[in-house]
Amino acid sequence: MTTSDMIRELCEKKNISIAELCRRIGQTPQNFNKKLQRGTVSFEEMMEIAKALGVGYEQAFVLPNGEKIQIGK
Repeated sequence: MTTSDMIRELCEKKNISIAELCRRIGQTPQNFNKKLQRGTVSFEEMMEIAKALGVGYEQAFVLPNGEKIQIGK
């Protein structure tokens, strides 16, 4: 599943449009759709999306013992 697929599925589950998501994160639909097509949505933008929609988002390396190495921690 691509980042674009994840964002689209999240919007579907939260019952909002991509345009509404863009409004909530302060981006234009044109600019954000280009990022979705190129697959260039940054970690920071993913965190903004999670905050705007009231969900969690994790990006981490997970060691065999369960320890996580992640940005911002």
